[in-house]
Amino acid sequence: MLRRIALASCLLAAPAIAQTPAAKPPVVYNDVTVIDGTGAAAKPSMAIIAKDGRIDVIVPSSQWRKTLGAKLAATAHVVDLHGDYALPGLIDTHVHLATDPDPVFEQAQLRRFIYSGVTTVRDMAGDTRALGFLARQTLLHKMAGPDIYYAALMAGPQFFHDPRTVASAQGAVPGAVPWMQAITPDTDLKIAVAQAHGTGATALKIYADLPGDLVKSITAEAHRQHMLVWAHGAVFPATPMDDVDAGVDVMSHACMLAYQASATMPPEYHNRAPVDDAQFANGTEILDPVFADMKAHHTILDATIYVYKAMWDETGPKSPPPYCKTELAARITKAAHQAGIEISTGTDADSDWDKPLPSVFDEIALLVNSAGFTPMEAIRAATLVGAKTVAQEKNFGTLEAGKRANILFVAKDPLADIQNLRTTVLTVKDSEEFWRSKYRPITKDEAKNELSGH
Repeated sequence: MLRRIALASCLLAAPAIAQTPAAKPPVVYNDVTVIDGTGAAAKPSMAIIAKDGRIDVIVPSSQWRKTLGAKLAATAHVVDLHGDYALPGLIDTHVHLATDPDPVFEQAQLRRFIYSGVTTVRDMAGDTRALGFLARQTLLHKMAGPDIYYAALMAGPQFFHDPRTVASAQGAVPGAVPWMQAITPDTDLKIAVAQAHGTGATALKIYADLPGDLVKSITAEAHRQHMLVWAHGAVFPATPMDDVDAGVDVMSHACMLAYQASATMPPEYHNRAPVDDAQFANGTEILDPVFADMKAHHTILDATIYVYKAMWDETGPKSPPPYCKTELAARITKAAHQAGIEISTGTDADSDWDKPLPSVFDEIALLVNSAGFTPMEAIRAATLVGAKTVAQEKNFGTLEAGKRANILFVAKDPLADIQNLRTTVLTVKDSEEFWRSKYRPITKDEAKNELSGH
């Protein structure tokens, strides 16, 4: 007995012997025109060499064998793209995957994202119990989909009458769960932020019904605990300028900036009046102080022009109109861009589940066709700036040596026509390949079964 105990003790104390995985052969994505996401000119006839899921080097196609050496070149997995165009994987910086968790549609949406060229999404509040699971599955390549960076939400107590919060907190009380917290001046922010951080969230989303001083206190504590802060462009009664001066990292919804021009700031999110269009009849100069403040603070604007278009398209003849017109959203975005504000490509509304591509392609096109971006600027917004919204620009967002091999290959030149971005051939995420030709969307039967509860 004593010998068995001693043996067991030795086995428990013995260090584990690490199993070193066999090195994978390098991957060569050959004969592509590289649009690297930095804004630099396109480079034709290039080869992207990836090792262990990261870009090792980008060289002219004629040099890849010499670069690898004869031994490695002989073992390389070569993907010949025949002159296609290579860009960083796209990033949608405003999605809602799990407002009301639904596994069939979540997986269908994630599958469509990755097979379309979207390798990262920023989820802007939902049920983090579901989001944490999805983020882990896609990160570990156990489920087809982009990487997911998500937020825990904070708002004033009155906001939590919103039915969306009830759906996201099923089984618990909205406003009293770590991922959706009601904040008052009496809240212990150190504990509240720590609880939010414990959900696995990258950031806090400051949503609504908080004054400027409380927005500032939340932001300071979040940054102290190494969390990002993403906020609505207006938090009601906190103004856009209050948000910027609080130091939030990203502000969402171009039209919400227009509330800075209101004679009286609406006191609550759900009781806000529409934007006063008359203030912008002759231009957007009234917002120049906000833009200057955003530039000084390096605040990114998640413009979401698409959501305004979607809201107007869905408004019935007897429904109240949305609080802002699509045209004004585009004009504010254009003015912010011209003022030097970095703009990311968030949508806040996805296209119907049976559409071939997600709505980020529409947002990118709106930046070009309605907000005055060049195709190169719109691509940068959808890649490098998107990576900045989640503080991951050192890991992805551009095609450069050392960064993750998150790559979109398209058949036609998107710099000639931004609609050519829709000609997806192949998406690569950490060197895992998702050929568009193999994409299978959710079927009508699957959708019917889910909707009927079977």
